[in-house]
Amino acid sequence: MNFLRKHVTVMAGVLAYVLLYAIAAVRYDGFFSLPVFINFLSNNAVLGIVAVGMTFVILSGGIDLSVGAVMSFSSVLIGVLIMDHHWHVLAAIGASVLAGTVLGAVMGAVIHSTSIKPFIVTLAGMFFVRGLAFIIHLESIAISDPRHTAIAITRLGPLPMTAILLLLFVLVGWYVAVFTPFGRNVYALGGGEEASLLMGLPVRRTKIAVYALSGFCASFAGAALTFYLSSGSHLEGVGMELDAIATVVIGGTLLAGGVGSVFGTLVGVLMLGLILTSITTYEGMTSSGMTRVAIGGLLLMFVLLQKLLMRRVVGVGRAT
Repeated sequence: MNFLRKHVTVMAGVLAYVLLYAIAAVRYDGFFSLPVFINFLSNNAVLGIVAVGMTFVILSGGIDLSVGAVMSFSSVLIGVLIMDHHWHVLAAIGASVLAGTVLGAVMGAVIHSTSIKPFIVTLAGMFFVRGLAFIIHLESIAISDPRHTAIAITRLGPLPMTAILLLLFVLVGWYVAVFTPFGRNVYALGGGEEASLLMGLPVRRTKIAVYALSGFCASFAGAALTFYLSSGSHLEGVGMELDAIATVVIGGTLLAGGVGSVFGTLVGVLMLGLILTSITTYEGMTSSGMTRVAIGGLLLMFVLLQKLLMRRVVGVGRAT
């Protein structure tokens, strides 16, 4: 019963994705093919990497509205360090990831020490980091460094670099969440902070680490964005935090915390890719309006479905 309670929402997401994919495969010629599936991964890799970090935040019972700004800041910082200061691409990525991780840790420390709601702290962090991005460079910056280009065009079989990074983050995130003490502490924290304190769990350290991890993922997503666009951009991160939250929820993670999976988040990423490809490529609707309508409806449906499923599972547990 405990297993069912933990994974019922994720299984619902997987079932919904398989059903929608099957419908699309029947409706559209060539939809059920490896290149189309790889495009789902590649085109949504940046969002997926951000969403892996957001999964840990939501599992802990928090929220992080700064991830889109951190991602944009990271991409711009990488571009400035490579093009204006002639840093090696790996050094530039390392510096940007370090900056994003520190920013996340600072926000986590503020949240824990002041008891201010994460929504407010990370909202302030979003404005702060977005301002920093414009301070270091007013416009998007093209990256033409040959070493950066060499990494960007690297492939592993049919998988491009962005898809490789997404799958790597999902695998490592899943392992950390399931098999490490930190992952178990995150789930416990989402189940109840007071109960975690009574059990002697390191609540302060876990909360700071969760937001540091979110900053790490968001800043690395900025690096992935530079590989995808060959530029650093201020605008790509606008609204990214809401897309990441939607992806995590559609993947079966409860907004209340304590229940969910990094693997479910990957399903959520693929779900958004499925919707986007179906509407824009196969239906020929280039406007993003229908995509947003579909995502909004899907998000509401999954929140209602989660609530219904959790009530059923709890009811069965009590009866048992």
